[in-house]
Amino acid sequence: QLQLVESVGGLVQHGVSLRLSCAASGSIVRIAEMGWYRQAPGKQRELVAVISSRGTTNYANAPKVRFTIARDNNKNMVHLQMNSLKPEDTAVYYCSARIQSTAAWGAHDYWGQGTQVTVSS
Repeated sequence: QLQLVESVGGLVQHGVSLRLSCAASGSIVRIAEMGWYRQAPGKQRELVAVISSRGTTNYANAPKVRFTIARDNNKNMVHLQMNSLKPEDTAVYYCSARIQSTAAWGAHDYWGQGTQVTVSS
């Protein structure tokens, strides 16, 4: 059973840093792109950052300067370092990965359950 498990987010103050992690597990053959998305209350889910298996990154405009995505291919993990957090960063953060497994033909997108990050002003 393939799954993505995110670390716990939490309630933090404006200006602090927080690191989210996500681990993929199961019958994994290969993981292509991994990424982070977020969904604020009343808004659609949006891209935060993605990273290819070779380390090529792509960031959304809003958090580009303050956030850094990284991955550990040996551990099938992806991390999101978030610095100088702002109240507008408050959202549920979701990990995603495009995974080729032994259980299915081709690569498919998988999602974590989401982790709440709340930034107080």
